[in-house]
Amino acid sequence: MKSVPPWLYYSVLRVLMFAVPLAILLSLGFWPWAAAVIAALLGLCLSYLFLGKSRESVARDLYRARHPDREPVNPDSEVEDLALNTQEQTGSERESKSQ
Repeated sequence: MKSVPPWLYYSVLRVLMFAVPLAILLSLGFWPWAAAVIAALLGLCLSYLFLGKSRESVARDLYRARHPDREPVNPDSEVEDLALNTQEQTGSERESKSQ
């Protein structure tokens, strides 16, 4: 059996994170427009907090589809490499000044 594509998994979860709070708020008697706004904000917050890995997976797949000849770059590793290089350069400058 084929696994579920990441974009479908992410999309279904995002819709559920909006639809469930909306249904609850409407059943509690909120005005429809207020329930929709609150449910949208809740869905946004919940998806940001709990769907980080799925969001990254979808972004990676989109990048691969758009740029099939390049490998996706992890921005965290670039920042870490830059920080380490800067630290090494400042360390070597201090050593050369102390001699």
